[in-house]
Amino acid sequence: MTGTPNADTPTTDSAVPAVPTATNAPTVSVVGPDEGETVLLGTTRMRILEDGGTTGHRLGIAESVIAPHTPGPPQHRHAGHDEGFYIVSGSVRFTVGDEEHDAVAGSLVVVPPGAPHTFANVRDEPAVMLSTFTPDPYVRYFRELRDLHADGGAVTPEAQLRLMRRYATEPAGAPAPGPS
Repeated sequence: MTGTPNADTPTTDSAVPAVPTATNAPTVSVVGPDEGETVLLGTTRMRILEDGGTTGHRLGIAESVIAPHTPGPPQHRHAGHDEGFYIVSGSVRFTVGDEEHDAVAGSLVVVPPGAPHTFANVRDEPAVMLSTFTPDPYVRYFRELRDLHADGGAVTPEAQLRLMRRYATEPAGAPAPGPS
């Protein structure tokens, strides 16, 4: 016997995930069109569709409706996560460093960690985009940003920068942040 398993010998490789059974089946999340957590950020309405609770915190997903002529955040970069943006309707202008890209409905923009980027709706109609965050902690950033603005007072640039840094995010002109 060589010690190599054959088709009749079960393996116990811990790298192979267990087959789900009725008692340990993963939970499936279904979010309907009028469901999800709404986060208002100025003229942008974000609907959190997956906050990571279903995905073991590997993935967060949000839908954003961006009003016409809405400037985006200052150009920034993340050290701790990838972002994906799928344009559902309208057009969103992405600025990556010095390059501008007008992403129309059906376009996908993927931003890896460290890439400077921002986005805006420069058109006369709303734009809808689906965003992904891998892993998911950046979803909490949007909740905290909403709460920072909730009291109606002006948010100082210092307060906003502290919040960004808690999520391994820096303005594009700053040194690259380390992983969180």
